[in-house]
Amino acid sequence: MHPFTATTADSVSTLGELRLIAAIRRWLGNATPPSPAGIGDDCAVLSPSRHPQVVTVDPVVYGEHFDDSIPPRAVAAKLLKRNLSDLAAMGARPRAAVISLALAPSVSTRWLEQFYRGLAATSRTYRTPIVGGDITRQPSGFTASLTLIGEAAGPRVLTRRGAKLGDAIYVTGTLGGSILGHHHRFTPRLVEGAWLAARPEVRSLMDLSDGLAKDLHALTPDNATPSLLASSIPISAAAHTLAKRDQRSAVEHALSDGEDFELLFTVAARADHAKFEAAWRRKFRTRLTHIGRFTCTPASDALPLATFQGYEHLR
Repeated sequence: MHPFTATTADSVSTLGELRLIAAIRRWLGNATPPSPAGIGDDCAVLSPSRHPQVVTVDPVVYGEHFDDSIPPRAVAAKLLKRNLSDLAAMGARPRAAVISLALAPSVSTRWLEQFYRGLAATSRTYRTPIVGGDITRQPSGFTASLTLIGEAAGPRVLTRRGAKLGDAIYVTGTLGGSILGHHHRFTPRLVEGAWLAARPEVRSLMDLSDGLAKDLHALTPDNATPSLLASSIPISAAAHTLAKRDQRSAVEHALSDGEDFELLFTVAARADHAKFEAAWRRKFRTRLTHIGRFTCTPASDALPLATFQGYEHLR
């Protein structure tokens, strides 16, 4: 189901801005609080936070992040969850979100209603109220951009910088083949991220959105290189399925496909890794894999990461 209609009476152009905003309030229901904590004023008013605050923004664009095969409720869920994954990547939890829409006049009111009802359901699941937003017209297409405000789950916010030579590299879940459905059906690792931020042996953290081969560079300390073994990469079943279709290896898909939305993090070299992994298994059912470490030079049997490319947004 695509977001557009050829029937003017069924489009957002017939509603106009004010009636559309009123409809959005109905569609969101209790996922948006009353003004001034929610929709209805120039700004939403949030209460002070006890911990460091974090802010992130991500869009979904028709033809880029979703197509006609993805239901509107799933498009909305992806929009919020990909932002939640950014919070998980810093050990943070959500507080509130605002959403900005750029709509062609031909966007279907029925499609947009299902989008907002999906957004409301996801916001309730993750206790993330939708407190405001904006609507503007664009000549064609559909773009929704969500800004998410969060706070650290504890006193520490983890960042991408902090790893040192010799540190171990870990990843959650399995990688690759997200286009077969994972890119909109994933679960943001909020609980896992908060737990990692509370562990002193964890030095850096990020989420995997553009592919391991590309994203890992953001964690790599100066004068070091990641040494990964192909046999250590947790490859998804979807990556194996794609490999059979396009003759690219499953490892290549796991390293390059992107939109895994798993956590990639480092643990201090001197930490008791067996003890750390045992603590993880007691807490979570989420798969955890030690995929390598940072070394001065790559091991002779390490993956040649430079030969793999992740997702490049402007190419």
